[in-house]
Amino acid sequence: MIPVAEFKQFTEQQPAFKVLKPWWDVLAEYLTIAMLMIGVFGCTLQVTQDKIICLPSHEPRENLSEAPCRQLLPRGVSEQMGGLRQLSGLKNNLDLQQYSFINQLCYETALHWYAKYFPYLVVIHTLIFMVCTSFWFKFPGTSSKIEHFISILGKCFDSPWTTRALSEVSGENHKGPAAGRAAAIVVTTAGTGTGKAGEGEKEKVLAEPEKVVTEPPAVTLLDKKEGEQAKALFEKVKKFRVHVEEGDILYTMYIRQTVLKVCKFLAILVYNLVYVEKISFLVACRVETSEVTGYASFCCNHTKAHLFSKLAFCYISFVCVYGITCLYTLYWLFHRPLKEYSFRSVREETGMNDIPDVKNDFAFMLHLIDQYDSLYSKRFAVFLSEVSESRLKQLNLNHEWTPEKLRQKLQRNAWGRLELALCMLPGLPDTVFELSEVEALRLEAICDITFPPGLSQLVHLQELSLLHSPARLPFSSQIFLRDRLKVIRVKCEELREVPLWVFGLRGLEELHLEGLFPPELARAATLESLRELKQLKALSLRSNAGKVPASVADVAGHLQRLSLHNDGARLLALNSLKKLVVLRELELVACGLERIPHAIFSLGALQELDLKDNHLRSIEEILSFQHCRKLVTLRLWHNQIAYIPEHVRKLRSLEQLDLSHNKLETLPTQLGLCLGLRLLDVAHNGLRSLPPEVGLLQNLQHLALSYNALEALPEELFFCRKLRTLLLGYNHLSHLSPHIAALRALSRLELKGNRLEALPEELGSCTGLKKAGLLVEDTLYEGLPAEVRERMEEE
Repeated sequence: MIPVAEFKQFTEQQPAFKVLKPWWDVLAEYLTIAMLMIGVFGCTLQVTQDKIICLPSHEPRENLSEAPCRQLLPRGVSEQMGGLRQLSGLKNNLDLQQYSFINQLCYETALHWYAKYFPYLVVIHTLIFMVCTSFWFKFPGTSSKIEHFISILGKCFDSPWTTRALSEVSGENHKGPAAGRAAAIVVTTAGTGTGKAGEGEKEKVLAEPEKVVTEPPAVTLLDKKEGEQAKALFEKVKKFRVHVEEGDILYTMYIRQTVLKVCKFLAILVYNLVYVEKISFLVACRVETSEVTGYASFCCNHTKAHLFSKLAFCYISFVCVYGITCLYTLYWLFHRPLKEYSFRSVREETGMNDIPDVKNDFAFMLHLIDQYDSLYSKRFAVFLSEVSESRLKQLNLNHEWTPEKLRQKLQRNAWGRLELALCMLPGLPDTVFELSEVEALRLEAICDITFPPGLSQLVHLQELSLLHSPARLPFSSQIFLRDRLKVIRVKCEELREVPLWVFGLRGLEELHLEGLFPPELARAATLESLRELKQLKALSLRSNAGKVPASVADVAGHLQRLSLHNDGARLLALNSLKKLVVLRELELVACGLERIPHAIFSLGALQELDLKDNHLRSIEEILSFQHCRKLVTLRLWHNQIAYIPEHVRKLRSLEQLDLSHNKLETLPTQLGLCLGLRLLDVAHNGLRSLPPEVGLLQNLQHLALSYNALEALPEELFFCRKLRTLLLGYNHLSHLSPHIAALRALSRLELKGNRLEALPEELGSCTGLKKAGLLVEDTLYEGLPAEVRERMEEE
């Protein structure tokens, strides 16, 4: 016996798969059930009742060639066939076993095979039809896709986000813009409060007669959990679409099983029509059993012939209807392009114009879904729309980043502005624009930003940073930012990704761009026109430019600070720098320079020059800096400079000189004639001694000599009475002169990493020096007199 539980899996799958069964498959399924019942009924009769009953014929042997059952025909027919004599009441002298033997023998030899096996053939053919119909639901290559699709389809159909998205579109199409804004207000209020508060707000809106919205839809309330579930559904739909659109195995399998059913139908129809007449009530049987029974000719009665003939005609009728449905299925398969599916009607109805058309197996399953209920594909299309997905992301963002949470991230940046920094978010929360106090907005690694009209609420916004965050700015927002924004920083992979609206901010004072030029454009270094930036004072460009961009000349009349960071790429053409007549600060960092560019000497207004991280070996051109009469800061650090020429003395106006991280071994005595120096940094070199003339630098306040090879300090150094910072760490000093007491303004002294055995007690005379400003080994510090240590540790 087969337990009923074995069929449980079929009953469970049926409700799930019904959405992929069009009406013809449903009709065919009922027809197969009817045909199966015919077969089962016939088989039951075959098993439970006698199959055939035979009686011996008493015809003489000379008439054996004639039919033994002719005398049993109706009277009129018998007379027409020769008037055979009628026999009745004859005794055959056969026992029961002989009758049974003859019945079985005649059933096997005389009865036509079609009459014998008709019910079994019906059952077998019906089972084949059933297998053909449901084979693609069982085949591993197709069933996994179908199950996955139905699972996603059901979740999409029942998702609250589907209802919300369609209701929003319906509201926009039927209620107009004013109603849409009112509904948005209701949604925002209800989404940020409790359930009771949301109901109160809805009642308030209903009570106001001037509102267009008469009944706010409850489906617009979507909690965080439902939003996360909808977000996961979007990801599943994307992956499923990529997986299913690659092939057409479902479409091919459905065609094959339909063609097989048509062929099976034709074969069944032909042979049934041919052999159905073989089912007869009387069967003549001749077998050589005279030695056993005394008779060789028998007349047999097929007891179920009449019923089987009726069942056969019913079966053939059902098969014809079944075949017609199969032929219609083939017509449907080849008459329409089922490997392509267009959502045009859904786009027109919902207004989601970005819903893409699909192809291959994905399209085929949607065509089948439409035969069941087109509402399924409409609701499923919501999860194919990028606009719908962006709306969901925005809703989840607004739930996660409340105004209170954003205010906790506010802090002052290096320029003193109140800054909100957001990093690696899936979008920009609308709640950001509720923080009207924000002065600087920093967005990093946020994809596809579109600033909403709510940007106009940030009335104090002056600085905007877009770091790997492409942003679109509507025209209304451009007008708002055009005169308000003062500083903008844009970082991207390539400079051509910089939004064009950046170059239209006419109130901009600082523009910082970071990105690479494409290899074919690096030499030309073409940048968008800067003519609109009438107030631009600072321009920073970090790229791989082969020359100074020509568009820099557009702001030559008012540009005061220019920074070019080339990441090691060689900057060749610098002649356009001569046009920057009011330039005060110039940075040429990592530009592959081997000499100081001559164009710099034409900048009469230049005050600060930074040539960090280049390939400078010689600075003989330093004499030409005397033409830059306003130059006060010169940074030549992180180069390969081996010596300083004597005519450095010409730079009398120089106040800061940074030559750290070079290859200097000596300093020229003429350096002492730069009487205006307040900062001198020669750390990380190979200096072994200092010239005594360093004592002439009476204005020196900061002297960095760390990481050199100094063994002693000249006594003249302590004539620099204004010195506040003296960095002597990591040298070879073995003694510190007591004359250090003359440096009463000293507040920071570094002595770590030397060969000192003790510190002079005269350090106590440096009244500005505290323990926090003295960087030295603990053992040396403990060797100072107790009163000196107590004074240094005083607040």
